[in-house]
Amino acid sequence: MKPVADDSVFPKHPPGFRPRRGLNWAFVGILYTSFYMCRYNLPIANSAISAEFGFSKGDMGLIITTAFFAYGCGQIINGLLTDRLGGKRAMLTGAVGTIVMNLLFGAASFWGILGLFVAIRGIDGYMQAFGAPGMIKINAAWFRHNERGRFAGIFGFMINIGRFAIGWLGPALLGGFFLFGMWKIPPQHWRWVFWTPALITIVSATLMALIIKDTPEEANFPSVNPNEETGGHIQSSVFNVLKTIATNPVVWIIACAYACTGAVRQGVDQWFPRFMQDVHHVDLKSGQFETLVFLIPIVASVGSFFSGYISDIAFAGRRAPVAAGLYFLETIVILAAAQFHTANSAVVFLILISLTANSTHSILGTAAAMDIGGAKMAGFASGLIDSFQYFGGSLAGLLLGHLLDRSWGWYFYFMAPFGLIGGVLMLSILGRVSLTKGSGD
Repeated sequence: MKPVADDSVFPKHPPGFRPRRGLNWAFVGILYTSFYMCRYNLPIANSAISAEFGFSKGDMGLIITTAFFAYGCGQIINGLLTDRLGGKRAMLTGAVGTIVMNLLFGAASFWGILGLFVAIRGIDGYMQAFGAPGMIKINAAWFRHNERGRFAGIFGFMINIGRFAIGWLGPALLGGFFLFGMWKIPPQHWRWVFWTPALITIVSATLMALIIKDTPEEANFPSVNPNEETGGHIQSSVFNVLKTIATNPVVWIIACAYACTGAVRQGVDQWFPRFMQDVHHVDLKSGQFETLVFLIPIVASVGSFFSGYISDIAFAGRRAPVAAGLYFLETIVILAAAQFHTANSAVVFLILISLTANSTHSILGTAAAMDIGGAKMAGFASGLIDSFQYFGGSLAGLLLGHLLDRSWGWYFYFMAPFGLIGGVLMLSILGRVSLTKGSGD
């Protein structure tokens, strides 16, 4: 089966379309980047919070799991809401929620009650779940089918900017820094690792509200996906959306594989700062930690971009062959990581694991979701699939936290089975050219 005629490798667009799409995507991406700063601040503060209040790794894992489980549930609910609200309104709703919750999480430091931290982070997880469906909803309307793998790569780049930013900013706030090389900022309490990203999100949300459009039509351009109907506000009933997406067996295969991605990705992202601190006695401002903070987002972005590009060009939009190879490679890397016990080897293997996990993250949760849902139902398709990533990721919270209370020796062995399972699931849909229901080889 060949791609349809208008799905050329380098699609043509009306004059002025690409600059306007670039502007739109830039400010959508900036807001989503700030979401990630509000989400990935907890790993930086993990050790400091435990030290101040005497929380175990299992206690910290409970906070992580609650946030991820709420995020996963929110993805399903908010995906449906996004298809009715539109992507812009959904993202702004999530922005307001995560701003308030991050401010409250910092304020909760004055009481130090575990249940309060858990509740606030859980609500924050749900509110952040408006972000991805909203962003994908907007961009499904602005990108054609044969451009979406590359968009997924750009998506991976934007979220990794957020991870890099908080990876630099968090340790700087905790350890002190020079502002513009002139004014010395002394070490701050860990609450500022939550308050500062919230302030950045306020600015990002304001700019996004003023500039972006939900669809090309709102910016006076023709639709790039006329066969997918409108990318703006959904016209079908909720029941029809549920039936269309939820009865597609490929959705559930991708969702289960994506849960495997989540378990590995969050196993690295939520625990690598503390792993380096506790096991290898590496300071957050050391060269080794700064290498991880810099290179993990870089290689994740490179992997996201090239995996999407390869699936677009070399496999004509098929995501499964690329994902299968990445999952099996990931398993090999994780098992190798468990055999080495130096700080330098840990840096290398954590970077390689992040490369593989983030590559499957972008092409399955972003490109594949848009392929299945189209511009009309991308919000719910992405929400349903992405929810499983966070259900899987929730295992890297409470379960992994309890294992780590016993021994850090469990760290890599916890992740290894998920790469193998993900690869097998992708092999089961390897021959599909299209991910829509009823498509064949």
